[in-house]
Amino acid sequence: MRKVSVLLAPAIFLIVAGCSSGPNTSSDPTKVVVQMFRAIENNDRDKLAHYLDFPALMTPTGSDYALNMDTARLFTNPEAILDDLLPGGKTYEAWKDLQKIVNKVISQSPDSALVEVTFNNKQTGRAYRTTFGLDKVNDVWKVYSFNVPTSE
Repeated sequence: MRKVSVLLAPAIFLIVAGCSSGPNTSSDPTKVVVQMFRAIENNDRDKLAHYLDFPALMTPTGSDYALNMDTARLFTNPEAILDDLLPGGKTYEAWKDLQKIVNKVISQSPDSALVEVTFNNKQTGRAYRTTFGLDKVNDVWKVYSFNVPTSE
């Protein structure tokens, strides 16, 4: 599995290298997901807020944005979502040691897109593939949905 990780590294670099550091004005939803992960890694609360559709993330949808728990975690304000995605939060802790690979857009319309993301555990060689949902809010792509892989 290490060979796969090494082979994927250039692809990840190309995606990250193609991203601007400014607001998410990109017409490519994959770049927005990469920028979101970068903001999380840099503990940049202000930039992270630009990549999230808070009203949608606060709307219960079943399995989105919940860890493997008896009940889904529901958020009632944007600050709680940001706290969860940054150091100390449950989602941050679930993601921090996983390699994040933004694969491709698997579905796109003018106002919504689904982006495939793989979380790879380098220790175990296991991978978890999920889909991030994005929608356009005032002509800007924002993440409205994702599932959180949990530690093994």
